[in-house]
Amino acid sequence: MIINCIIIDDEPLARKGLKEYIADTDFLQLTGEFDNPLKATDAISRGEARLLFLDIQMPKITGLEFFRTLQSPPPVIFTTAYPQYALDGFEVNALDYLVKPISFDRFLKAALKAKEFYEIREKNSVIATSQGAGYFFIKADNKLVKLDYEEVLFAEALQNYVVIHTAGKKYITYLTFKAVEDYLPGDRFVKTHKSYIVAASKIDSIEGNDIMIGQHHIPISRNLKEEVMEKLLKGKFLKR
Repeated sequence: MIINCIIIDDEPLARKGLKEYIADTDFLQLTGEFDNPLKATDAISRGEARLLFLDIQMPKITGLEFFRTLQSPPPVIFTTAYPQYALDGFEVNALDYLVKPISFDRFLKAALKAKEFYEIREKNSVIATSQGAGYFFIKADNKLVKLDYEEVLFAEALQNYVVIHTAGKKYITYLTFKAVEDYLPGDRFVKTHKSYIVAASKIDSIEGNDIMIGQHHIPISRNLKEEVMEKLLKGKFLKR
């Protein structure tokens, strides 16, 4: 397994050190380095990185602020000279947090977490469907589970896995949120937020930026609001 990774750090010496460590780690491959997070946006959106080494304290925008703007971010290992940011890093589900100066032993320990993450996901993540069928399969609870599209209320991205909610149960699967989004039919499901996809037919009400499905509150992000409302209301909104 080779994990493509990107370095984002405004310090040349820090980038040089990480590049040397990556070169010495046989399962890592560097696909880009950037001194400014905003320069990395296109590369990340094109899927060129399965792992980010992201500095936190940078001019204009911090690594944490930048990471929160990403719609479907890859796993991240934060790097910084300021240990007080560790808690913030883990709040956005970072794989690890490296304090500078970084030893190779500590770097390798973090990199192995990324390798383990992808090995577990490849082992436990399955999603399959038949052309024209009204169902699909996922790997959950160490077995293949068949779900009818009609059963699904919404899908929610949490940490490094996805939770698919039905009326009677929720299923945890080690899929990427993007994989779930690609498989759920776009005429029946709507992405309302970077972490949520909802079944349009299951929506009970919409108030402001809040969707109600039973007792569940699902947010609509500001940047998706217009698109979401267009999809949900087009041809279905009765008015005088």
